[in-house]
Amino acid sequence: MRFGGAKQLAELDGRPLVAHAVAAACAAPELDRVVVVVGARGDEVRAALGDGRFDVVSCGEWEEGMSASLRCGVAAAGDADWAVVLLGDAPRMPVEAIALVVEAALEAPAEVAAVRADWRGRPGHPVALSRSLFERVGELRGDHGARDLLDSVAVLEVECGDLGDPGDVDTPDELEALR
Repeated sequence: MRFGGAKQLAELDGRPLVAHAVAAACAAPELDRVVVVVGARGDEVRAALGDGRFDVVSCGEWEEGMSASLRCGVAAAGDADWAVVLLGDAPRMPVEAIALVVEAALEAPAEVAAVRADWRGRPGHPVALSRSLFERVGELRGDHGARDLLDSVAVLEVECGDLGDPGDVDTPDELEALR
C-alpha cells in the first residue's frame, strides 16, 4: 500500500519527514542555496519547517506529479551551474552523500550532465543536474521525475552505500521500519 495523506508531514523522531531532509540539505556547506518545493498542503509544510537557511517555492502544478516539482526546483536554481535534487521522503539522507555528489559534480568533466548517488548498486538521490539539462528538465511531464532524461545523458555515479541508508519512505510500513 502506498502512503495515504501528506507523507512529507508524517512524523519520525518527533519531526515531519520533510524536516529531516531539509535539515540534511541545510547542514551541507557545499550547497550555496537550499530551495524547498511545496505543492499540496504547502502552507502546512511551511509551518512545519519553520524558519531556516532555505527558501520555499510553491509549485502550482503539483498535481502533475514529480516532474512539476522538479521543474519548479530547477527553475528556482536561476543561474546556478548545478542543481542538486533531494527528496522530502528520505529522512536519513547522510550529509556526507550530498557532499560527495556536489564535489563530484564540481570536478566532473564537461561531458558529464549529471552526478547521481549510488546506494550499493541502486541509483538514487541526491542527483546533481548540470545547467546543460535545465531546459530539458523544464520540458518533463508526469510523475516519474528525470529518470528517462538521465538515461539519455552522461551520468557519473558516486558510491554512497557505505554512508548508510537514506531511508526512502513510500509506504506506512517503510516509515514504521525506520522507527
